[in-house]
Amino acid sequence: MARTPTEARETPPDIATLSFEQALAELEGIVKALESGQGALEASVAAYQRGAALRAHCERKLAEAEQKVQAIVEGPAGLALRDVE
Repeated sequence: MARTPTEARETPPDIATLSFEQALAELEGIVKALESGQGALEASVAAYQRGAALRAHCERKLAEAEQKVQAIVEGPAGLALRDVE
C-alpha cells in the first residue's frame, strides 16, 4: 500500500501506544515493503529502524502476556491469579 507524500510526512503513532496487534500489522507492512526492494535507501533505513522498534515492542507485549498466563495457578479453590511484578 503506497503512501501519499502528505501521509509520508505525518508522524507515525508513538509505538508505546500501539496494541500488539497494531504493532504487528505495521511491522508486517514494513517487512513487505522492504522485501519489495523498491524504496529509496534512506526510506528503507528509516523503515528498518521503525521495524526494529516495533519488533521490540511486540516482544515486550508478548513477555507481559506470558507473565500473566504464568500467573494463573491452580489452587484448592480452582484457578486463581497470583500477583505479577
